[in-house]
Amino acid sequence: MDYLSFFLSLSCLSIFIYAVIITSLHNSRRLPPGPHPFPIIGNLLILGDKPYQTLSTLSKRYGPLMSLKLGTKTTIVVSSADMAREFFHKHDRSFSGRSVPETARMVDHNKSSIVWLPAGDQWRRLRRITKEYFFSVQSLDASKLLREKKIGELLDHIDRCCTNGTVVNVGAVAFTTTLNVFSNYMFSLDLAQYDSVSSQEFKDAVWALMEVCGKPNLVDFFPILRPFDPQGLGRRVYHYGKKLLTIFDTIIDERLQRRSNSSTNNDVLDMLLNLNMKDEFVFSRNEIKHLLLDLFIAGTDTISSTLEWAMAELIRNPQKMELARSKIFKLMQNENRRIQEQDISQLPYLQAIIKETLRLHPAGAFLIPHEAIDNVEVQGFIVPKNAQILCNLWAMGRDPQVWSDPEAFMPERFMEVEIDYRGQDFEFIPFGAGRRICPGLNIAHRMLHIVLGSLIQKFDWKLEEKIRPQDLDMGEKFGITLPRNVPLMVNPIKL
Repeated sequence: MDYLSFFLSLSCLSIFIYAVIITSLHNSRRLPPGPHPFPIIGNLLILGDKPYQTLSTLSKRYGPLMSLKLGTKTTIVVSSADMAREFFHKHDRSFSGRSVPETARMVDHNKSSIVWLPAGDQWRRLRRITKEYFFSVQSLDASKLLREKKIGELLDHIDRCCTNGTVVNVGAVAFTTTLNVFSNYMFSLDLAQYDSVSSQEFKDAVWALMEVCGKPNLVDFFPILRPFDPQGLGRRVYHYGKKLLTIFDTIIDERLQRRSNSSTNNDVLDMLLNLNMKDEFVFSRNEIKHLLLDLFIAGTDTISSTLEWAMAELIRNPQKMELARSKIFKLMQNENRRIQEQDISQLPYLQAIIKETLRLHPAGAFLIPHEAIDNVEVQGFIVPKNAQILCNLWAMGRDPQVWSDPEAFMPERFMEVEIDYRGQDFEFIPFGAGRRICPGLNIAHRMLHIVLGSLIQKFDWKLEEKIRPQDLDMGEKFGITLPRNVPLMVNPIKL
């Protein structure tokens, strides 16, 4: 190459690099405000072990639209109802992507997961199947007796605890009940027992996955570390994910064997297998397993954790527990009749308790992270393509401009206003909003009310000796969900 060609090439390269730097600086100036990042690590050190609280505090300084640099990842934090409406209503399509964590890539789950797939054709097809076969009003109405039976088994277990003087771990029994509701709905079998001594491989694997996936993972912030898995989280998720998928494989094989002998259950698994056999290209066996994995992981722990928080708040506020019970008794009239799903609409105070619990203790501090699929201008700032979007539900539920006395447990606030959690009222979106709203909202709505109402109706609840209600530990741990620091252990008293 002669000198002239060399210098011309060098000049062009210099101009290109200069243009990239200028554009980068220009875009960074147009990013939403936020704390200044350190080199390489960005803002990681400021997050602490409860990042939702840290980001809530920072939003008071930088505003409800804030940017962070978490390692190599640009993160945009949304902390107000107005900003949530901007993102998940006005620009819903542009922010409908998913920021996929490394743990979701184990066992190739992200390639077949309704939670992590981009909002394209495959996702729409799985969403349609989920709505039609799992959570349509018709499907849920048809399975009402199943849920009543499983809740009856829960009440029988607690009744035995009363007789034996055994303390009840509220979160654990709620988890077992929810898991068995899901497993009977899908497979016509129980996957767990209330006796904690018995073998509960499936339950233990689900809990382990929730715990591991909730831990911050260095690989998510520094993808260059992916081959090394420095915390071992990928290996653990692979182990438990494989275990659950193997269990699903075994259940499917057993069902196919029974179907070959003309024996069917007419449950969800049979319907999914019918769909698979009609056209495997439309719905493969692998997609069946990963869809089941999504539903069990997303459904069981979120419902049981919310029930545990609701019970904890009511035990700390016994007058509200008694008011809820009196409303149920008044509606039931016959004291032997158990609360049923058709009663929910006639129990506005019970609905208010669930809403207030979800306001103070959302199932996840952040919605499952969204991702920008384009560069989007929002209120004069640029949200860059591939940026991770975190919606701080914990902060929004404690916004004093929206909620009076936001730290107090006051179900009455929802008796005075028409606010629901179905994605239209952006100050209160515990199940998300827009096209990514939680597909299991309808079953969660039914389960939360019917289980909590039954526990209130049939039993009084007392803390263990020497623990006063006002001294109950109400701290939480950060993870996929926000579980309690300390399990809620209470003595049931039969009414």
